[in-house]
Amino acid sequence: MGRPEVGAALRRCAECGGYEYAGAPACGMCRGLVNGVVEEGWAGFVEEFGGGDEVELAAMVADEPDRHDWRVVDAALDRLTCADCGERTGRGPLGCAPCDLAHGFRYVAIECDRPGVPPGNEHAVRVNVSVVRRPHVTSANELLLRRLMLPGLLVGLLPTTEEAQRLAAMARQVAGPERERTVELMVEEMFSSRRVEG
Repeated sequence: MGRPEVGAALRRCAECGGYEYAGAPACGMCRGLVNGVVEEGWAGFVEEFGGGDEVELAAMVADEPDRHDWRVVDAALDRLTCADCGERTGRGPLGCAPCDLAHGFRYVAIECDRPGVPPGNEHAVRVNVSVVRRPHVTSANELLLRRLMLPGLLVGLLPTTEEAQRLAAMARQVAGPERERTVELMVEEMFSSRRVEG
């Protein structure tokens, strides 16, 4: 399964109980859904390209990331191995020069908003997916915000700058185990008044 349709209702994850996608990376089901967003783009690309060796296709995409959809670029990097650290290219430890470089280049890929979403929604989806898929290179607060926002972004919602800043401030202020529930409630409240026409 890839991303939900624009305007779809948020659904609860059977494994973690949170909204689908928001439990990643700790929840295996949510992690699979987040990876599915990227893999859905890759599958479409491979089919459109007419098949072929996926590693060769991935190397081609990695050499020209500005010519491909961001999901295709992310999936291509997943299929390549970093010669320095041995991880998937772009997903290695912070400080691995080839992975850091590949991660930076992923942001030159194409991102097009889907019909019916506010301008900038696709960029927000892309950044949140990237953070959730590379949790080891971000702060706990950033990861919390990105993963809890992801379900709403995927159905086409987008917070205002002020809302995003208020969420970030709340995540910094609330300590301990209450932090996640407080931020989750704020995200629910923020998105509950909005609907996107699919």
